[in-house]
Amino acid sequence: MYKIRKNETVQVVKGKDKGKKGKVLRIDIESNKALVEGVNMVKKHKRQTRQDQSGGIVSVEIPIALSNLMLICTRCNRASRIGFKINQADGSKVRFCKSCKEVI
Repeated sequence: MYKIRKNETVQVVKGKDKGKKGKVLRIDIESNKALVEGVNMVKKHKRQTRQDQSGGIVSVEIPIALSNLMLICTRCNRASRIGFKINQADGSKVRFCKSCKEVI
């Protein structure tokens, strides 16, 4: 079980995009990387493959390491560390914000 999941809002804590926020589009478990919307953009040269498609230089997102991301808590509205605990009611494993102790 990972601390960050798809469609959650995260903040970059290290690297060239430090401080930027974005939504997680995809997570690659094998390489421990996530694709975040609008973060870690690079220029890519794209060739025209069809007549109606244009070629040129386009900006695309590339995956960023999960260790460089922090989840934004919905209650305290800031990037915070995430922990795991066992739910007393049904015995399931849940994530919680270590700042406000709210279950995510």
